[in-house]
Amino acid sequence: MCYPDPSRPLQRYDSFGFTLVEMLTAIAIMAILSAIAAPAFRDFIAGQKIKTATYDLSYTLTFARSEAIKRNSNVTIAAASGGWQNGWAVNAGTININQHESVPGLTITGPGASIIYSSNGRIQATANQTFAISSTTNPNSSPRCITINLSGLPNTKKGACS
Repeated sequence: MCYPDPSRPLQRYDSFGFTLVEMLTAIAIMAILSAIAAPAFRDFIAGQKIKTATYDLSYTLTFARSEAIKRNSNVTIAAASGGWQNGWAVNAGTININQHESVPGLTITGPGASIIYSSNGRIQATANQTFAISSTTNPNSSPRCITINLSGLPNTKKGACS
């Protein structure tokens, strides 16, 4: 039989890793931080959807204006049935030259069912036209506004339309 030598200290075996208590504490802290961050993340996502839809619609307006000038004919941006949030199409006469799909979770109110750009790049209207874009799922997110002046150029701003 072997006995330990009392003059030599006992060897200590260090184990590497986490204990169960340390791991559960870390998981609890992560859960609390996630619960705190979730509402802010939801606001961020809603804001990004509004920003993306604003960019897409503004791009479409600029595209339609340039196509009207290039083709030397009228170009129409028409809302899909049910409103602008259900998508829109850019048409030169009977030719569909661009299509945008629906934007779920957003409300887009625009100036009627269509915008017509004439061959000189101006809109066929007697006053500036506005689009209001807001979230239907998150009222805390900041709405955006697109104003099209009579020369046909879109201008976007953060906040409600005035």
